Amino acid sequence: MVDSIEHRGPDDAGYLFFHTGCRHEKNVSFYLNLTDDKFKHHSDLMPSIDSRNIKHELNLHDWDVYLGHRRLSIIDTSFNGHQPMSDLAKNIWVVYNGEIYNFKEIKKKLRKLGYFFKTNSDTEVIIYAYLAWGIDAIKYFNGMFAFALYDNNKKKIYLVRDRYGIKPIYYTIMPNKTILFASEIKAILQYKECPSSLDLEVLPEYFTFQNIFTDKTFHKNIQLLSPGFFVEIDLNSKNFVKKQYWDFCFKKTSVVKDENQYVEELDRLFTQAVRRQLVSDVEVGSFLSGGMDSGSITSVAARDLPYMNTFTVGFDLNSISGIELGFDERATAEYMSYLFKTEHYEMVLKSGDMERCLVDFSYHLEEPRVGQSYPNYYASKLASKFVKVCLAGTGGDELFAGYPWRYYRTIENKNFDEYIAKYYSFWQRLISEKELECFFSPIWNKIQNVNTKNIFKNVFKHHAQFLNQPEDFINHSLYFEFKTFLHGLLVVEDKLSMAHSLETRVPFLDNDLVDFAMSLPVNMKLSRLLPVQMINENNVGNKKEEYFRKTNDGKLILRKMMKKHIPNKIALAKKQGFSSPDASWFKGDSVEFVRNILLDKNNEIYNYINFDVASKRILDHFSSKNNNRLFIWSLLNFNQWIKQNG
Repeated sequence: MVDSIEHRGPDDAGYLFFHTGCRHEKNVSFYLNLTDDKFKHHSDLMPSIDSRNIKHELNLHDWDVYLGHRRLSIIDTSFNGHQPMSDLAKNIWVVYNGEIYNFKEIKKKLRKLGYFFKTNSDTEVIIYAYLAWGIDAIKYFNGMFAFALYDNNKKKIYLVRDRYGIKPIYYTIMPNKTILFASEIKAILQYKECPSSLDLEVLPEYFTFQNIFTDKTFHKNIQLLSPGFFVEIDLNSKNFVKKQYWDFCFKKTSVVKDENQYVEELDRLFTQAVRRQLVSDVEVGSFLSGGMDSGSITSVAARDLPYMNTFTVGFDLNSISGIELGFDERATAEYMSYLFKTEHYEMVLKSGDMERCLVDFSYHLEEPRVGQSYPNYYASKLASKFVKVCLAGTGGDELFAGYPWRYYRTIENKNFDEYIAKYYSFWQRLISEKELECFFSPIWNKIQNVNTKNIFKNVFKHHAQFLNQPEDFINHSLYFEFKTFLHGLLVVEDKLSMAHSLETRVPFLDNDLVDFAMSLPVNMKLSRLLPVQMINENNVGNKKEEYFRKTNDGKLILRKMMKKHIPNKIALAKKQGFSSPDASWFKGDSVEFVRNILLDKNNEIYNYINFDVASKRILDHFSSKNNNRLFIWSLLNFNQWIKQNG
């Protein structure tokens, strides 16, 4: 299981086997010396053993708890940071992926309480914070993390995921009550008794939203632990309890300050967030698009990091037309690199690069998810050649209302149900509700009870529903996008960066910055609450200037703050996401690639979906009748999933 995710941690490996049935528990932790491929003992309980004979030597069926870890060494790169890690008494054990950026502050508090530390790692801080405050310690952590902690005194295991879902943790409960968990699905599937089968009920969810809003995955019975949740497993009672410890809360503030005060506080918190996330014992770089978010992060980081590396992915435009001509942002990125004096690297993608990477891309992403994200795969591949850690601008749009054309359509409603109806209609990104039965005709009798509108509505079940003014509905929309769209982006970002042994950090998702942004008055993020602007972002036609004119809004206070860090023309530039020009490529350079795969009636995907419906949409794209690039991309991903998991 651990070897299958070696790409997440090529620097070290560790294994722990705990038998809780004996009066005196035994524990053994091993590390893998990558030079001679032997497990060397990290305790005097057992001799060194060859990794090929580990199952035979240990009689694994006698043990109750197994923990394994692959390490990407970033903080305290010495062997002191080896995992699984324990307290001195060897009763609390942890395997952990991520970074606790405020671990030094927490460490000071713990030292005052009498705790001693033998390493400089943030992993050890998790252990002693738990000893001091129990599982409530996670409320003090400012960072990104997924970890499993075993308490041998209480005979409990905790599986914990960070507030925002930056780091993933998957789990499944087997019929024999065995519980498996890992950072990636592929590790769970290594367990022979865990069969892989497609969860049919996730298909209408994905093909409605091009995303998965629930905790389901494409693999039946394998779930993704929700952000802000932890699982408590009691080995004595065999209880498995999932609990929420944090949630977003966008709400109207009761006391409105002067705008300049807000700008100054935002600047302080933003700068603090970037500097916090520079903590590392290895080199840190930054993704640098032509946008304001990554530009401002790079500006702040470059002051503290001399000779900083930055990375940009651009696109060959020889066969591109319409709005996609603006997708290549290399010129602006190069200009900012010049201003911030970074060492800058670029990669130019062509249509064939999507075709070449699809197999590896799908293997690492593991299941279709939001967006057309293979450029992120190449961006991480480029950055990983130079650094182990890279900063990214993810989260700025969701915090500061960067997609105004989405919110404006839902600001005037009679009640919550009317709001749901409008926003649900907008987020049907691939197949509309009324088309689902026809689209899934081969399997409709098995999935007809899946209600995508209820799935959509359930996202809000923990968010206040006192909705009276336009601002209330916009805060509701921001909550929704954090819980769904941003979460999907974070899952994608983690998988595609870790595929190249690269850790991506997201300074906008700093606890203090997020808390501040959620409390900001809406009119400091958006200026035009009326008139409502309705734009279909997937089908804007070729009128680039008209598109930008209508979406020239959002992130107002962030733009004002960022003028301190980047040129005005970038801080005030029109909103543009990081996307590849596949609308042009799918009907141009890549048309035969798409045709050969998706217009083949014998393709296995048509055991699940209606060929006639799918082919019509594909042909409509070829003829420029509609822009169905997201639909085509999703079918290509689904096809690859079937090939790899069928």
